[in-house]
Amino acid sequence: MSRFASHPPMGYTFPAREQRGAMAFTHIVFDLDETLYPRDAGLMQEIGRRITLWVQQSLGLTAEEANSLRRSYLRRYGTTLGGLIAEQQVDVDHYLAFVHDVPVERYIQPHPALAAMLDSLPLRKAIFTNATSEHARRVLRALGVADRFEQVVGIRELDLCNKPDPKTYRRLLALLDARAEDCILVEDRAVNLRPGKRMGMTTVLVDGVSEEGVDFVVEYVLEVGPLVTRLLGRGRYGWRLPPGLGGMRGG
Repeated sequence: MSRFASHPPMGYTFPAREQRGAMAFTHIVFDLDETLYPRDAGLMQEIGRRITLWVQQSLGLTAEEANSLRRSYLRRYGTTLGGLIAEQQVDVDHYLAFVHDVPVERYIQPHPALAAMLDSLPLRKAIFTNATSEHARRVLRALGVADRFEQVVGIRELDLCNKPDPKTYRRLLALLDARAEDCILVEDRAVNLRPGKRMGMTTVLVDGVSEEGVDFVVEYVLEVGPLVTRLLGRGRYGWRLPPGLGGMRGG
């Protein structure tokens, strides 16, 4: 059973960054997989297995060779698909259909606390994912939050250009009709926050450690709600909740 905090703990500490007064934002943009739900849900592990299987079968490789090639592509291109497009002849539609052909509901359940947190955010909400928008909508429906998002921007909407390529973020902003400085970007991978930060977005890392390109770190996605409340009302500060408090865990 998942565990949720009913409210954030008192007594945050706020190391000063830029004391500029209340920030004005129009959009909050969330990554999908392992940002809106925990890493240990198992969904991305199953998708990863299917990616390896597709590479193995399509390129005639052993499982070990396929995994090695995937790791190389992830380092160089950000995703396996990015590497396949750059270096192989790939049927993109077949690849995307195959790797996302998983029973999402086996891994993801409705999440009322997430819905409530999203409802508390007085901003336009969008999904920004390297997966397909069809996969994203399945996950959002399984979580019970599909109607909370105004836009779902997936790999096809990004013209098959994936995070962390800077072109992807410019395309996102064009689709949102928004300025970078008006957006909060929420991700579980710091490497995918850095291009947004360089463009002027305010960045939030979920379940990670602070590093270059990260303005704020939260342990769980539910803590984005109180963070945004403080950004809108109290200015820009760096902070992190004490470990073990708030949020959600799978299990």
